Amino acid sequence: MHLNPYGEDAVKLAADLANRRPASAEELADRCRAAGLVVEGPATPEDLERTAVVLDTWEKVVDTTDEHERAELVNGMLAAAAAYPRMTDHVGSGWHLHYRDEGQPLSGVLFSLIAVGTALHLTGRGVHRLRRCAVTECTTVFADTSRTGRQRYCSPRCANRDAVRRHRARAA
Repeated sequence: MHLNPYGEDAVKLAADLANRRPASAEELADRCRAAGLVVEGPATPEDLERTAVVLDTWEKVVDTTDEHERAELVNGMLAAAAAYPRMTDHVGSGWHLHYRDEGQPLSGVLFSLIAVGTALHLTGRGVHRLRRCAVTECTTVFADTSRTGRQRYCSPRCANRDAVRRHRARAA
């Protein structure tokens, strides 16, 4: 997976995994591959367990509304990931940056990728651009990649549902 300057790919993968937690190590690996991540070696049950902890930590970042607290949480993830950027052409797709050591298990790769990608997304797009859907009964996490930075809903379906609810409330 190539990290773009805004961390969009990494936060979208994190949101996908957080919104629909993988049930098995194989599913985790398959979904990472589908997102464009090169998975080296088999995923293990330990990867699945550690990824759940990573996602729990990441959801704390999502759920805080205080900018300074959000930055502290992301900085904690970055420090714990202890990853440094390295140039690689490991799959022959061209030189790109990886934020991980060679030979890390999938969960370690995800931790580094999610920590760095979230930091890049929040600093490049805006610290407010990671949240849950504004529809009360929807708990879906999303990364706001809109041009204006004012996305409130996870999907057009939720936006429409909320618009209909507001319209009916005004009409009543």
